[in-house]
Amino acid sequence: MDSSLKKKYGLFTAIAMVVGIVIGSGVFFKAEKVLAATGGNLPLGIMAWLIGGSIMVACAYTFSIMATRYEYVNGIVDYAEVAMGKRYGFYVGWFMSTTYYPTLTAALAWVSARYTCVLFEFSIVGAEALAITGFYLVASYALNALSPVLAGKFQVATTTIKLVPLFLMAVIGTIAGLTNGMTVENFTAITKQVSTGNALFTAVVATAFAYEGWIIATSINAELENSKENLPKALVIGTILVVATYILYYIGLSGAVSNAALMESGEKGAKLAFETLFSKAGGTALFVFVVISCLGTLNGLMLGCTRGIYALAARDAGPAPRVFKQVDKATNMPTNSAIIGLLFCGIWLLYFYGSQLTKSWFKFFNFDMTELPIITIYAAYIPIFIMLIKKETELSIFKRYIAPVFAICSCVFMIIAACFSHKMEVLWYLTTFAVVMIIGVFFRKPIP
Repeated sequence: MDSSLKKKYGLFTAIAMVVGIVIGSGVFFKAEKVLAATGGNLPLGIMAWLIGGSIMVACAYTFSIMATRYEYVNGIVDYAEVAMGKRYGFYVGWFMSTTYYPTLTAALAWVSARYTCVLFEFSIVGAEALAITGFYLVASYALNALSPVLAGKFQVATTTIKLVPLFLMAVIGTIAGLTNGMTVENFTAITKQVSTGNALFTAVVATAFAYEGWIIATSINAELENSKENLPKALVIGTILVVATYILYYIGLSGAVSNAALMESGEKGAKLAFETLFSKAGGTALFVFVVISCLGTLNGLMLGCTRGIYALAARDAGPAPRVFKQVDKATNMPTNSAIIGLLFCGIWLLYFYGSQLTKSWFKFFNFDMTELPIITIYAAYIPIFIMLIKKETELSIFKRYIAPVFAICSCVFMIIAACFSHKMEVLWYLTTFAVVMIIGVFFRKPIP
């Protein structure tokens, strides 16, 4: 075994990685929550999707500036290290590999299982859902660990497939809604009166889960051909495509079913909308595409999980660097890193079930791990953006000042919105985060 990763992905795969990681369960999973948070106020919901998307694009563009200048083994860790030093880079990498990647991946495994259960009319919190969740998690790990090239092709294929139901809903739903008056009715009728400010904050935080994951695409920069040119393009093109797709899909939904019906249907809302537009058989067929969409996102997130500890080990940091920086000669995959990544997913899936899907095992110590990690990830971005302003004197005014300042303001907004929306849950999450980071202290080698 050696410790180098070969260049094996092109621009299209990188764009598919960004789009495929972000677009998936979130747009289906959180559409009802956005509607519920806004009381069925469709324009306010669209504003929430637009604000959340603008924040994603602003941060992705700012990182794309750094991607044109730095390349090593894992984008976000590279940028943190260049901006703030090795110590900060280690803690960002530790957080990403132990918390950020596995929380999203574990949640996506369950959401993929949830929509599979909706398809077959199983309970979404029963034994069937848990068994399918475990299968999807292990299958995704196996695909990435045994054949990263095949995993990349799967990502491209599922990205193409997942756009089919979204664009069909966007186009056919909008046309049908304008024809039968449903769209106008949904835009003008408000199901429930809510405080606009509170509703907008809650809705934007809900969209955060749907928009999260794009940063994981930077984990393949060491495996991306012409990374300094292709990664920035992928980040910007991919995130803009995501925002446009989400908003068009959300508008299309308003032409398929009433806001009230969508809010009442819960996890079955998306399936109801597709069946209303395309008949029961057609809707079911398209909902299969929704499940594939979720699996594509899971695949992209698992890609980040499998490389998390490797990014630290390649710097001779973290637990057992000699073990976790080994790359298998046959698969060109950091297999040992992939194994511990799967373990972290399993730990977080256990917490997710015990805190969210059953009577709490942890009493009051519960938090939404699909949304709250955004507090610390966006907080971690801020010092990186500040140092970009300070250090990159050769950049244009727009790239050095305007873009990063807007990105910083976006990060602050997301942190405030998440705290405002989740209240006491934030304390339990930050307590867990602190414990994880303290454990990381014991694995960080002394910095000279």
